[in-house]
Amino acid sequence: VPAQFSWVDHRLVRDRHIDRCDAQAAALYLFLVTVADAQGLSYYSDAVLARRLSMLPARLAQARADLLGAGLIAYQRPLYQVLALDGPLPVEARALGADERGARIERLRAALGGAP
Repeated sequence: VPAQFSWVDHRLVRDRHIDRCDAQAAALYLFLVTVADAQGLSYYSDAVLARRLSMLPARLAQARADLLGAGLIAYQRPLYQVLALDGPLPVEARALGADERGARIERLRAALGGAP
């Protein structure tokens, strides 16, 4: 095993944390996991991250916001920290797709007697 080896926690997939990330957020997460020190810290600048990941600055900011919202990283410019993964997410805590949101809203309206 190389001295600078790192790995991705299998719970990222098994416990469905990755389901809350789009491809750009997942790419940023993978990069941060790969370059982080033993405490999960890295100091890569936005300019370097955007260049290395072939992202526009606004898209990088959105990917970072998605990871922050998913509880996968902490960020205080210029410092990133990859956070430990919590246990599996309850269904209600996962980000819902538009179809699932719509279905839940319709069920709620039906339960409320069709109120608008």
